[in-house]
Amino acid sequence: MTCSLYTASVPVFSRYLRQLDTMLDKAARHVSEQRGGDATLLAARLAPDMFPLRQQISTAIGFSLRACAPVAARAVPVMPPGDADFAALRARIAFALAWLADLPPDQIDGGATRTITTMAGQATHTLNGADYLLHYALPNFFFHLGMAYAILRAQGVPLGKPDFDGFHAYAPGFSFPLVSS
Repeated sequence: MTCSLYTASVPVFSRYLRQLDTMLDKAARHVSEQRGGDATLLAARLAPDMFPLRQQISTAIGFSLRACAPVAARAVPVMPPGDADFAALRARIAFALAWLADLPPDQIDGGATRTITTMAGQATHTLNGADYLLHYALPNFFFHLGMAYAILRAQGVPLGKPDFDGFHAYAPGFSFPLVSS
Protein backbone atom coordinates (compact mmCIF):
# COMPACT_ATOMS: atom_id res chain seq x y z
CA MET A 1 0.00 0.00 0.00
CA THR A 2 1.24 3.46 -0.82
CA CYS A 3 0.35 6.66 0.94
CA SER A 4 0.02 9.81 -1.13
CA LEU A 5 1.51 13.10 -0.02
CA TYR A 6 -2.01 14.51 0.16
CA THR A 7 -3.17 11.69 2.47
CA ALA A 8 -0.15 12.17 4.71
CA SER A 9 -0.77 15.89 5.11
CA VAL A 10 -4.11 17.56 4.42
CA PRO A 11 -6.33 15.10 6.34
CA VAL A 12 -3.78 15.10 9.18
CA PHE A 13 -3.78 18.90 9.43
CA SER A 14 -7.59 18.91 9.23
CA ARG A 15 -8.02 16.27 11.93
CA TYR A 16 -5.74 18.02 14.38
CA LEU A 17 -7.15 21.47 13.66
CA ARG A 18 -10.54 20.01 14.64
CA GLN A 19 -8.92 18.62 17.81
CA LEU A 20 -7.47 22.07 18.51
CA ASP A 21 -10.93 23.58 18.03
CA THR A 22 -12.31 21.13 20.60
CA MET A 23 -9.53 22.04 23.04
CA LEU A 24 -10.27 25.75 22.59
CA ASP A 25 -13.96 25.10 23.22
CA LYS A 26 -13.03 23.42 26.50
CA ALA A 27 -10.63 26.24 27.34
CA ALA A 28 -13.35 28.85 26.75
CA ARG A 29 -15.76 26.93 28.97
CA HIS A 30 -13.08 26.61 31.65
CA VAL A 31 -12.42 30.36 31.58
CA SER A 32 -16.16 31.06 31.78
CA GLU A 33 -16.59 28.69 34.75
CA GLN A 34 -13.66 30.36 36.52
CA ARG A 35 -15.25 33.75 35.79
CA GLY A 36 -12.11 34.88 34.05
CA GLY A 37 -11.36 36.36 30.69
CA ASP A 38 -9.70 34.89 27.64
CA ALA A 39 -6.83 37.40 27.75
CA THR A 40 -5.05 35.97 30.79
CA LEU A 41 -5.10 32.41 29.50
CA LEU A 42 -4.12 33.45 25.98
CA ALA A 43 -1.10 35.32 27.39
CA ALA A 44 0.14 32.29 29.36
CA ARG A 45 3.46 30.69 28.37
CA LEU A 46 5.46 27.66 29.43
CA ALA A 47 8.66 29.71 29.80
CA PRO A 48 9.40 33.44 29.59
CA ASP A 49 11.15 33.13 26.22
CA MET A 50 8.45 31.01 24.58
CA PHE A 51 5.43 32.15 22.60
CA PRO A 52 2.24 32.76 24.58
CA LEU A 53 -0.76 30.51 24.02
CA ARG A 54 -2.37 32.82 21.44
CA GLN A 55 0.79 32.73 19.31
CA GLN A 56 1.24 28.96 19.67
CA ILE A 57 -2.33 28.49 18.41
CA SER A 58 -1.99 30.99 15.56
CA THR A 59 1.33 29.49 14.51
CA ALA A 60 -0.09 25.96 14.45
CA ILE A 61 -3.02 27.12 12.32
CA GLY A 62 -0.68 29.10 10.09
CA PHE A 63 1.60 26.11 9.56
CA SER A 64 -1.29 24.11 8.12
CA LEU A 65 -1.67 26.79 5.45
CA ARG A 66 2.05 27.56 5.00
CA ALA A 67 2.66 23.84 4.59
CA CYS A 68 0.14 23.11 1.88
CA ALA A 69 0.01 26.31 -0.16
CA PRO A 70 3.52 26.22 -1.66
CA VAL A 71 3.34 22.49 -2.33
CA ALA A 72 0.06 23.08 -4.21
CA ALA A 73 1.60 26.10 -6.03
CA ARG A 74 -0.86 28.44 -4.36
CA ALA A 75 -0.39 31.65 -2.42
CA VAL A 76 -0.58 31.27 1.34
CA PRO A 77 -4.02 32.60 2.28
CA VAL A 78 -4.34 35.46 4.73
CA MET A 79 -6.09 34.36 7.91
CA PRO A 80 -8.89 36.43 9.41
CA PRO A 81 -7.52 39.12 11.71
CA GLY A 82 -7.53 38.81 15.47
CA ASP A 83 -6.31 36.51 18.16
CA ALA A 84 -7.63 38.39 21.19
CA ASP A 85 -10.09 35.71 22.25
CA PHE A 86 -11.03 32.10 21.71
CA ALA A 87 -13.81 33.02 19.27
CA ALA A 88 -11.34 34.78 16.95
CA LEU A 89 -8.91 31.86 17.11
CA ARG A 90 -11.69 29.38 16.42
CA ALA A 91 -12.71 31.49 13.40
CA ARG A 92 -9.13 31.11 12.14
CA ILE A 93 -9.40 27.35 12.56
CA ALA A 94 -12.68 27.32 10.61
CA PHE A 95 -11.03 29.38 7.86
CA ALA A 96 -8.06 27.00 7.64
CA LEU A 97 -10.31 23.94 7.59
CA ALA A 98 -12.38 25.40 4.75
CA TRP A 99 -9.26 26.32 2.78
CA LEU A 100 -7.74 22.86 3.25
CA ALA A 101 -11.03 21.20 2.24
CA ASP A 102 -10.83 22.98 -1.13
CA LEU A 103 -7.37 21.61 -1.97
CA PRO A 104 -7.54 18.96 -4.69
CA PRO A 105 -5.35 15.94 -3.85
CA ASP A 106 -3.59 16.13 -7.22
CA GLN A 107 -2.29 19.63 -6.43
CA ILE A 108 -0.55 18.36 -3.29
CA ASP A 109 0.61 15.09 -4.84
CA GLY A 110 1.88 16.97 -7.90
CA GLY A 111 4.03 19.18 -5.70
CA ALA A 112 6.16 16.39 -4.22
CA THR A 113 9.18 17.37 -6.28
CA ARG A 114 8.47 21.12 -6.40
CA THR A 115 11.34 23.19 -4.97
CA ILE A 116 10.30 25.17 -1.91
CA THR A 117 12.47 27.69 -0.10
CA THR A 118 11.43 28.60 3.42
CA MET A 119 12.69 30.39 6.49
CA ALA A 120 13.04 28.40 9.70
CA GLY A 121 13.77 31.06 12.27
CA GLN A 122 16.73 32.86 10.72
CA ALA A 123 17.82 29.91 8.58
CA THR A 124 16.90 29.52 4.92
CA HIS A 125 16.17 26.02 3.64
CA THR A 126 15.39 24.72 0.18
CA LEU A 127 13.54 21.41 0.11
CA ASN A 128 11.42 19.42 -2.30
CA GLY A 129 7.68 19.46 -1.59
CA ALA A 130 7.60 16.04 0.06
CA ASP A 131 10.48 16.80 2.43
CA TYR A 132 9.05 20.25 3.13
CA LEU A 133 5.71 18.79 4.19
CA LEU A 134 6.89 15.66 5.98
CA HIS A 135 10.15 16.76 7.58
CA TYR A 136 9.59 20.47 8.19
CA ALA A 137 5.96 21.57 8.19
CA LEU A 138 4.21 18.66 9.92
CA PRO A 139 6.72 18.52 12.82
CA ASN A 140 6.45 22.29 13.28
CA PHE A 141 2.65 22.12 13.24
CA PHE A 142 2.72 19.41 15.92
CA PHE A 143 5.30 21.30 17.98
CA HIS A 144 3.06 24.37 18.25
CA LEU A 145 -0.05 22.24 18.75
CA GLY A 146 1.71 20.37 21.55
CA MET A 147 2.86 23.61 23.16
CA ALA A 148 -0.71 24.94 23.07
CA TYR A 149 -1.95 21.74 24.72
CA ALA A 150 0.79 21.94 27.37
CA ILE A 151 0.00 25.57 28.20
CA LEU A 152 -3.71 24.81 28.51
CA ARG A 153 -2.97 21.86 30.84
CA ALA A 154 -0.49 23.91 32.88
CA GLN A 155 -3.17 26.57 33.32
CA GLY A 156 -5.68 24.06 34.67
CA VAL A 157 -7.84 23.45 31.62
CA PRO A 158 -9.22 19.93 32.06
CA LEU A 159 -7.75 18.26 28.98
CA GLY A 160 -6.32 14.82 28.43
CA LYS A 161 -4.70 12.83 25.67
CA PRO A 162 -8.13 12.03 24.18
CA ASP A 163 -8.60 15.77 23.60
CA PHE A 164 -5.26 15.99 21.81
CA ASP A 165 -5.52 13.01 19.50
CA GLY A 166 -9.17 11.98 19.52
CA PHE A 167 -8.22 8.31 19.77
CA HIS A 168 -7.48 7.57 23.41
CA ALA A 169 -10.17 6.92 26.00
CA TYR A 170 -9.76 6.57 29.75
CA ALA A 171 -12.21 6.05 32.60
CA PRO A 172 -12.75 9.05 34.89
CA GLY A 173 -9.99 9.24 37.49
CA PHE A 174 -7.72 6.81 35.64
CA SER A 175 -3.98 7.33 35.90
CA PHE A 176 -0.99 5.22 35.01
CA PRO A 177 1.14 3.98 37.88
CA LEU A 178 4.35 5.95 38.27
CA VAL A 179 7.47 4.09 37.26
CA SER A 180 10.35 4.55 39.66
CA SER A 181 13.89 4.71 38.38
